[in-house]
Amino acid sequence: MRCRGGAEGRSSADGSRPGWRGGGLLPDPAVADIYAFTDEKGMVHVSNVPQDRRYRLILRVPEAAAERRAGRRAREPVRRFQQQVAQAGQASRVAPALIHAVISAESGYDPQARSHKGAMGLMQLMPETARRYCVDDPYDPAQNIRGGVAYLGDLMRKFNHDPTLALAAYNAGEAAVQRHGNRIPPYAETRRYVPRVLGLYERYRRELPPSPGNGAAAEDASGADPCARLVDGSREAGSEGALN
Repeated sequence: MRCRGGAEGRSSADGSRPGWRGGGLLPDPAVADIYAFTDEKGMVHVSNVPQDRRYRLILRVPEAAAERRAGRRAREPVRRFQQQVAQAGQASRVAPALIHAVISAESGYDPQARSHKGAMGLMQLMPETARRYCVDDPYDPAQNIRGGVAYLGDLMRKFNHDPTLALAAYNAGEAAVQRHGNRIPPYAETRRYVPRVLGLYERYRRELPPSPGNGAAAEDASGADPCARLVDGSREAGSEGALN
């Protein structure tokens, strides 16, 4: 898999840089370790068969018994938030596999996660992003997922459905991506973050049950109300008050 690639931005909930924290990864014994590198043109290259000396390991597949134990633990948070992810993904036309990948990288499925820069909850929403998408309580999983997915969907459309740029913007901010000519900014954190989430995305695509849109990163959802909530799987127009 080849993709454009990087970010100033948020740190993960434990104060370290965003990245896989193990809690959300679904091990796949049929998939090899994931490697990546960023070339001199800012392109991120991701592969499970490294054929260039510049590739570096970014995700390791656990082995045998450890893999099976990790798989059982990993499926618990996925099942816990599966309905909220599916509903938010349907409303904003974002693939559940991509949502799970972002949650895994951002918070390790910890609804109470908070970074030292103030990012909150499962999808590590900054306060201004929470306000923008009418999230009254960023530590409420349903609200956090709804707001984070709506934001991710808007980024996908803003950057012409390019998941690498959408993820770079999620990590570094929209302005940073635009300031660098709609390319991944030359920030070490983002250049680690983007291929890591893409690697998780590919693995979630293989592990998650089939569902509409699971294999596509996003589709057009123009006209969707960012302050809408989901009622029995359908969108309901609303405002901040509608979330209470």
